[in-house]
Amino acid sequence: MELQNYYWCFQGALPHRICDDIVAYGKALKEETGVTSGFDANNMTPNQQKQLEQKRKSNVVWMDPVWIYRELHPLVHEANANAGWNYHWDWSEPCQFTKYDGSKKQHYDWHTDGGVKVNKNGKIRKLSMTIALIDGNEYEGGDFEINMSTPDKEEIHVIKQAKIKGSVTIFPSFVWHRVKPVTAGTRYSLVNWHQGKPFS
Repeated sequence: MELQNYYWCFQGALPHRICDDIVAYGKALKEETGVTSGFDANNMTPNQQKQLEQKRKSNVVWMDPVWIYRELHPLVHEANANAGWNYHWDWSEPCQFTKYDGSKKQHYDWHTDGGVKVNKNGKIRKLSMTIALIDGNEYEGGDFEINMSTPDKEEIHVIKQAKIKGSVTIFPSFVWHRVKPVTAGTRYSLVNWHQGKPFS
C-alpha cells in the first residue's frame, strides 16, 4: 500500500504529569516477558527463548484504563486525517506499557504490528501508536526507527520525537519499525493499536 506519510508525530502532546502517572501505574502492576507471534512466554524451550530474544527482549504490562483512551483517541483521529490515511477504525486494544532495560540490552527488532491478519471479531490492526513516557536523556540507545524504503531506495528514518517525553507517534500498523537496543538506563513507552474492518 503506497503511503504519502509513513508516520505522524505530536511532539510533547501528552502532559508530563500523565506520563508520570502511566509509569507509576505500570510499575505497580505485574510485568511479563514481551513476546511476538508464535511464542508463548509461559511455555518455551531454551532454543525458543534464544530465538525470541534475538527478535525481541523487553518486559511488558497490559493496562486498560478509560482515562488513558480519553487522552489518546483525539490524537489518533487527528493523525489519521492529517496524514491522509483516513482509515476506518472502531476499537482499541488494551495498552502495552513496555520497559527496555539497558543492563540487559533490551530491544525489539524489525517487525510490523499486523495490518493483514483478521482476528476473531473480523477486524485487523490499522493504526499503531507509541508514546514516549520519559525523556531520552534518561537512557542511552533505544532509537525508534521506521523503514520507509521503496524498491528503488533504502530509507531508514529515526523518529527523534520518540525520545521527547510526552510525544506521540502514530503510523499504519503494516509499516516496519524497530526499537534499537537500550544500552544504559531504562526506556519506558506506551503502545496501543486501533482496529477496524479489513481494507477493501
